[in-house]
Amino acid sequence: MISKEQNNTQTELYGLVLAGGKSTRMGHDKSIIKWHGIEQHYYMADMLKNICKDVFISCRPEQQNEIDLQYKTIPDTYTGAGPLSGILSAFQAHPTVAWLVTACDLPLLDLSTLKYLIAHRNTNAIATTFESPFDQLPEPLITIWEPSGYEILLSFFADNITCPRKVLIRNNERVNILKAQNPETLMNANTPGDAEKVKEILSRHQ
Repeated sequence: MISKEQNNTQTELYGLVLAGGKSTRMGHDKSIIKWHGIEQHYYMADMLKNICKDVFISCRPEQQNEIDLQYKTIPDTYTGAGPLSGILSAFQAHPTVAWLVTACDLPLLDLSTLKYLIAHRNTNAIATTFESPFDQLPEPLITIWEPSGYEILLSFFADNITCPRKVLIRNNERVNILKAQNPETLMNANTPGDAEKVKEILSRHQ
């Protein structure tokens, strides 16, 4: 694992909300669930606007016209690669910036967790990420991907390896991995069972 010593020269940071998945396990589109009163992809984008120079929603081309025009979009130009499609498409559009990538199925993710990630960002790494409290592996979809990671992501895609987590694992010595201050914020809601757990947690916090 790379040292947490930070480089003082900070590349511009853009935000990306991954909303192009088909939500097969949930049974309906996760990105439009209104956990916090508005559709989740908009909630995430609004949160990222507080901490990123620019923010985009990643989507499939056929979704683009469904997204409110006040939000910028990056449609997938790579296909068949799941979340990696969105990350690569973002880098293709803006290859010289770093991307703070978040999935749309993280209803408990909050601003303080993202600010902690940015505060401990290391631009000498290819990525700064969290260790998942659920399996102790790096969490690729709450991650700052630096421009130096773009070519590595492309090389994995070329080898038909489309799991961003594998990129982090296989380049462990070049990745800055953090432990979240509040592990609950990293919980995914991928299934109806997950959704019930999230509802219970949110009700306790009200």
